[in-house]
Amino acid sequence: MQNNSYFAHETAVIDEGCKIGDGTKIWHFSHIMSNCKIGNKCNMGQNVVVSPQAELGNNVKVQNNVSIYTGVICEDDVFLGPSMVFTNITNPRSAVIRRDQYEKTLIKKGASIGANATVICGHTIGRYAFIGAGAVVTKDVPDYALVIGNPARHAGWMSEYGHRLDFDENGLATCPESKEKYKLENRTVSKITS
Repeated sequence: MQNNSYFAHETAVIDEGCKIGDGTKIWHFSHIMSNCKIGNKCNMGQNVVVSPQAELGNNVKVQNNVSIYTGVICEDDVFLGPSMVFTNITNPRSAVIRRDQYEKTLIKKGASIGANATVICGHTIGRYAFIGAGAVVTKDVPDYALVIGNPARHAGWMSEYGHRLDFDENGLATCPESKEKYKLENRTVSKITS
């Protein structure tokens, strides 16, 4: 289905009342549910579900087999790797209805979540953070942090460009490819702008 502003494969299901931005592409067997918001130039891979009230900013890339549940907010330029998982209830039980207890999960601008990673609800993934493949996030992740493992643990820092940062004794680092400069102070990374 070609809309004037976005593309949807003929097998995609798009419910009434959702908002989809210009230039967005929705691929095979995906379901975009009512009252969700998807920004401009996003890409929804095969078999993606976007639940009601979920929000995606601009240029969000969602790989195959990802469900973005109610309560999840992804800011601009977020990458969600293949088969990564969000939850939205801390203590689910089949026989107990908890639809009024969905927790908010915020993925900030530029963050990347690797394949098969799991993000437990109620947490914030910081700007340009990098969640390694298969990691299980059980707490907030700071801006620019690299976390790996189960449970996810801090393993380093990443540049906005997507390279690991090696800080010197003065707390300074340069991205090897983009040459952006960063400062580490009190376990907080900031980009140095000139």
